[in-house]
Amino acid sequence: MTTAAMILRTLADGECHAGTALARQAGITRAAIWKQIAALREQGLPIRTVGRQGYQLPWSTELLDIPTIRALLPVEGPACPGPLDLHWDIDSTSSELLRGGLSLPDLSVVMAETQSAGRGRRGRSWLSPPGLNLYLSCFKRFERGFSALSGLSLAVGVMVARTLEQLQLQGVALKWPNDIICKQGKLGGILVELIGEYQGPCAAVIGVGLNLRLPEDLRAQAGQPVSDLAELAGGTPPGRNLMAARLISQLAVGLRQFEREGLAAFSDDFARLDGLRDQPLRVETATHAFEGLGAGIDADGALQVITPNGIQRVDSAEVSVRRA
Repeated sequence: MTTAAMILRTLADGECHAGTALARQAGITRAAIWKQIAALREQGLPIRTVGRQGYQLPWSTELLDIPTIRALLPVEGPACPGPLDLHWDIDSTSSELLRGGLSLPDLSVVMAETQSAGRGRRGRSWLSPPGLNLYLSCFKRFERGFSALSGLSLAVGVMVARTLEQLQLQGVALKWPNDIICKQGKLGGILVELIGEYQGPCAAVIGVGLNLRLPEDLRAQAGQPVSDLAELAGGTPPGRNLMAARLISQLAVGLRQFEREGLAAFSDDFARLDGLRDQPLRVETATHAFEGLGAGIDADGALQVITPNGIQRVDSAEVSVRRA
């Protein structure tokens, strides 16, 4: 375990811990502890200095733990995933799976406490403070080619929303093509990357980031309205290990279903969760922009927008869609 991980594991109880005790536990000087605390703060962790008493998080948290997550998962059946891997700090959980390529076992999952190069759609970076949120990627193999995976990010959005609803979190919606939202703002995002042969076989690396607790400083850096599961839950989010296990299980079931049935199996739930339906929208592409009214998705997962010139179909990932 790294020194930073040891410090966070100690502070995770939400109590105040003296710098001398942390230094003794880690076998380093108090000055070295101060540097580690400063580095964790730089990553976005809101560690308080409590007078001369020591350091404290504003709330308790839970570090991810593979045995704990495994104990919450079924040992066989459609909800059982492949191998689980956990890192303290990694460039990106999706990058780790992409490095493994097509040789990986199906439904392999990589998680991390923090990411140095987490990314979202259109090359955007993903804010990844350690020990607070959920950063997870899953590898799924498909015998069919890329064209058969149309709408996969929408189906995964439904899987994430189902997970949150199972945990009694209400008010979740989906924003085409890959955002998890609530009325306060963005809760999380999905990034699907494909590898293999265009005609098949191929594989998808599905990255999911969910905000369980997003400190105010990082909210200010987000550049858009954001929220977290703590806000949605009224103060205390689900435990991170429980959240990870429920999401992994839902992905295992849902991705197997998508492999058999495609987007059609998720269309009704997407319609129920669609945060853009009947909303005035502004769509911006590299060459032009237009406005209209959200009208759901078609059978291939393309966004439909009602305009004065009829229904416009939007199917490119390289667009910006916002409420007008």
